[in-house]
Order: sequence, then structure tokens, then C-alpha cells
Amino acid sequence: MGVLLEDLVNELGIGQTLRQYNVITSWASIVGEKIARVTTPQRIDNGILFVHVSTAPWRAELAMRRMEILEKVNSAAGRKVIHDIRFR
Repeated sequence: MGVLLEDLVNELGIGQTLRQYNVITSWASIVGEKIARVTTPQRIDNGILFVHVSTAPWRAELAMRRMEILEKVNSAAGRKVIHDIRFR
């Protein structure tokens, strides 16, 4: 059943979109509870994940850890689905 579903997703060409959606819905488990409490993933446009951050100090901290978080996101997705993260 899983193989048939995967074939259908690939045939419809929505695999990348589903992987990106999973990044948003799995955000808390990807980044951890501490970061998830102060952030909200908003959208993905052209491979760029836009994340709302509740405070400026956290925004600065996350900007410094951007590459680490980007690696975690793509690792969780199973492939490179996000090319950049913008913290706002």
C-alpha cells in the first residue's frame, strides 16, 4: 500500500510539496520544544522557509544557528527541501 501511495504522489508531482508541508507540521519535533515555543513556521516560498520569532534576542540567536537548523530540517525531510530559512 505504501509503495502504491508513493507512486501516486510521484505521478501527481506533489512529492516536494508534501515534504515541505511536513516540515511545517513537524517543526516542533525538528527544532525541539525550547525553540518551538518562540517560533512559528509561516510558509515556504521557492524553497525558503519563513519563520516568525517572538523576540529580537531569539531572532539573533536563531540567525546564528541558521545552518544547523537548516540541516536538521532537511535531514528530517529525507532530502534537501529547504534552501534557506528567514527568521522574522
